[in-house]
Amino acid sequence: MLALAFPAIDPVAVEFGPIVIRWYALAYLAGFVLGWRYCLHLARTNPGRPSPEDFDDFLTWAVVGVILGGRTGYVLFYNLPFYLENPLDALKVWHGGMSFHGGLMGVVVAILLFSWKRGISALAFGDLIAAAAPIGLFFGRIANFINGELYGRAAPDVPWAIVFPRDPLQLPRHPSQLYESFLEGAVLFTVLFIAVRMPAVRQRPGMAAGIFFIGYGLSRIIAEFFREPDAQLGFLFAGATMGQLLSLPMVLFGVALALYAARRPAVA
Repeated sequence: MLALAFPAIDPVAVEFGPIVIRWYALAYLAGFVLGWRYCLHLARTNPGRPSPEDFDDFLTWAVVGVILGGRTGYVLFYNLPFYLENPLDALKVWHGGMSFHGGLMGVVVAILLFSWKRGISALAFGDLIAAAAPIGLFFGRIANFINGELYGRAAPDVPWAIVFPRDPLQLPRHPSQLYESFLEGAVLFTVLFIAVRMPAVRQRPGMAAGIFFIGYGLSRIIAEFFREPDAQLGFLFAGATMGQLLSLPMVLFGVALALYAARRPAVA
């Protein structure tokens, strides 16, 4: 069987005595900081609201939304029976277990509440956040690869297949984390980078967010064909994975949001 050696990258980036900093935490930090800076840049190129100050104040809301939503989503969507029997374990975020779809819902709720409190357009605000979101997705999937988690399905005939140390079967597998990093991160960022600079998109609040929902949903559905399903879930309805079932409504919602934005009058 063909297989590449898993790169010897320590999941721990820095260690000073009892202080341990992992690449996974640094990936989250990089996503938040670079995404925040990119939002500031986009806000400065279009005077008015949302303003750079709005994004400065929203950063904490985004962090809370991602963590609470991501953890809640994982508990509900991916391992509910276990957490019903061990409810206190749901609080042990440091043991891992985050859901992107849950984190997304957490951020959407944060956007709606923050926009209402500030009296700004939630769609215009969400558009710029959507444009920056693939940055965090890119780094997050790279961190998944470094951790050797969320690996792909067996691929004995693929020249770039990798044997992951955490795989109990020790089979050559698709490095699906890298596929997701490319599709959900690099490709989607590029699409939105171009889109938010087009007047037809920028002047219609909700259009960029709709493109994000469509782009992420399709990217995740494609990547899931190469990713090993979670062991406690396996394949679900019609052979689909949980990631695919959760992403399909994203695509449909994105289409509806983009159509709604396209039918609205353009704003200066």
